[in-house]
Amino acid sequence: MKPFRERIEDDNPILYDGGLGTELFARGIELANSCLANELYPQLIIDIHFDYIRAGSEAIGTNTFVASYPHLEMAGKNASESERLIRLAVDHARAAIERSGQDVYLAGSIGPLPGAIEMDSGDTEFGIANKIAKDAHKRVGETLAEAGVDFFCVETMFSANEAALIVNELKDFGLPIAVNQTYKYTKNRLTGEVIYKTDWGHSAADLLEILSGGSDRKQQNLLEYVQIIGLNCGAESRRDEHTGMRYAITGINQLKQALDTNLEKSKRMMAYPNAGKALLDEQHRTYYANSPEEMSRDIAELLDAGAYFVGGCCGTGIEHIRAFRKAIDQKRI
Repeated sequence: MKPFRERIEDDNPILYDGGLGTELFARGIELANSCLANELYPQLIIDIHFDYIRAGSEAIGTNTFVASYPHLEMAGKNASESERLIRLAVDHARAAIERSGQDVYLAGSIGPLPGAIEMDSGDTEFGIANKIAKDAHKRVGETLAEAGVDFFCVETMFSANEAALIVNELKDFGLPIAVNQTYKYTKNRLTGEVIYKTDWGHSAADLLEILSGGSDRKQQNLLEYVQIIGLNCGAESRRDEHTGMRYAITGINQLKQALDTNLEKSKRMMAYPNAGKALLDEQHRTYYANSPEEMSRDIAELLDAGAYFVGGCCGTGIEHIRAFRKAIDQKRI
């Protein structure tokens, strides 16, 4: 198996996995914090990872998206449990990889903290203190690195500032880093141009500027520590053309334009969107609009737009990834 840094020099795209939380819900598990499943339902977590690998995933993410101690405290748990749950998550993912007998890369999933950080909110009355944010993310990254992940996947970032804060804490661990923001549809009223921005108003171009230090920032250039940049999730609730794979394609095109403007030719791009809009059935249970067949039809266009990592987020499950695998393989022929 090639080291991960060598693998991403190969132009053949990599298929990521789908929603782990989605599969937990599909199997009847609902928790205040999905990371708790690492302890409560260990075999189920292993089975989900294994099923994604069997469906065709070449890289999978650990069940650590909400493993930081601020998240666990919100779920009524002791902050000290974070490290143990993270190590369990890595162990379960590695057990699934070993069971599969296949070459699969393991991403250490790192999600945003549960609330705005100080530098976005402006104070600590409404925001999480920068000092706490740095400490929380550093602890997650350190534990993931020690446990043996192949790369970090910083995902569902609402704030480019928090993304930069995380990269700054991860950079010294020596592992490749992927950074993914989650966007909403916005439109420039003067020009009519559609620009994807996060809830904190950060576009792909803003992310690159903030990571690189910007013209008025004193931090070092963090962009050199990031190998993969992309988008995931997506929360547009009114426009079908900006959800699911269409969201991913538009977002990747905007990211590519931003990378080209910054003369960044070496970064790989990543896209793993929701399965369309979230809807409610008659029993008020959430389901997602896009089927595996619908999403897989756009895989070729997403790859042509420049995406290198492809997968799914909320609402995408095992069958979505199986359909993506088939679509990727057909494009290679």
